[in-house]
Amino acid sequence: MELFEQQVSIFPTSYSEILQRVRNIDPVKYGSSRNYINGSVTYLSPYISRGIISTKFVFDEILNQGYQPAQIGKFIQELAWRDYWQQVWIAKGNAINRDLKHPQVAVSNSGFSKAIVEAKTGIEAIDSAIQEFYRTGYLHNHLRMYIASIACNSAQSHWNLPAKWMYYHLLDADWASNALSWQWVAGSNANKKYVANQENINNYCFTNQQNTFLDVPYESLPLSEIPEILKEVEYLELKTPLPDRQPIVIDEKLPTCIYNFYNLDPLWKKEISANRILLLESSHFKEYPVSQKTMDFIIELAEENITNIQVYVGEFNELIKDHNFADIYYKEHPLNNHYKGIEKPRDWMFDVKGYYPSFFAFWKKCKKRLDF
Repeated sequence: MELFEQQVSIFPTSYSEILQRVRNIDPVKYGSSRNYINGSVTYLSPYISRGIISTKFVFDEILNQGYQPAQIGKFIQELAWRDYWQQVWIAKGNAINRDLKHPQVAVSNSGFSKAIVEAKTGIEAIDSAIQEFYRTGYLHNHLRMYIASIACNSAQSHWNLPAKWMYYHLLDADWASNALSWQWVAGSNANKKYVANQENINNYCFTNQQNTFLDVPYESLPLSEIPEILKEVEYLELKTPLPDRQPIVIDEKLPTCIYNFYNLDPLWKKEISANRILLLESSHFKEYPVSQKTMDFIIELAEENITNIQVYVGEFNELIKDHNFADIYYKEHPLNNHYKGIEKPRDWMFDVKGYYPSFFAFWKKCKKRLDF
């Protein structure tokens, strides 16, 4: 797994370094190698998920470098997946927290295999990846799919708790992408389950392992019996380590910009003088818990890149009750529906909105905006 370890670096938090990472993208190489764990992936997902940059920003930057859409179709398509999952969340709301299209079949428990949590599945590539995941807060997309398939389709766990475990540790935690991708693997958001065997894992992870529970032909998957190593189940209690509430100072003559877990855009309304508040609501993090590593990451991103930002730990209604505000601005998001003030739109790659039952129906509309 040395190739994987070499690729994963600490995620910088300064905006200038993030922009440099955007400039370093090779979208052509990305398209040909992204499925391999040493592939030319962008490592931008934590910044897109946290709203530091948008999919549209990345898309525009790549086109400004002179690439033509026809050259980089796979790269554009993968960016569009993020917008697609967000559009599903907007349309379906809390329904994405449950089986969306079909009940997940072959479910024997609502917990999570202890072997996966402890990185002791016996599959070398998976166990090494989980250990690195705990260290870095990052997982390659193919490894996310493998882990989800083992959890749901081999260990026969319902997708929800395992998905929350992954979300908890991801620096790029995005509930729409995460929950709906897990459902896609588990078959509750697709017409069939996603499965991978040991040969597939060996190919993309550069291992040569044999004699595991996945060392079987594809026609034997998903397994009819839970492998012995996966049978012991845990029921995780995931809790967010919120910082203590500290007093904030509000200039009542200025407007106020509300930032949160999904909006840390340092350029947003930068041209105006404003109170700038990072709002950390306990109700949000109780429903969607994240780790200490993730909490430290978002606070560092905010404090390093947004001038004079103050952290408020509490509910939105407590904030406005405790302080006198002029205009309040916030960005649109499915979890911000209880905010009061002036809602501003997010940046989207395309003007394709609403619910589409499949990504490719959505993508078909998006392609019409491109020249290929």
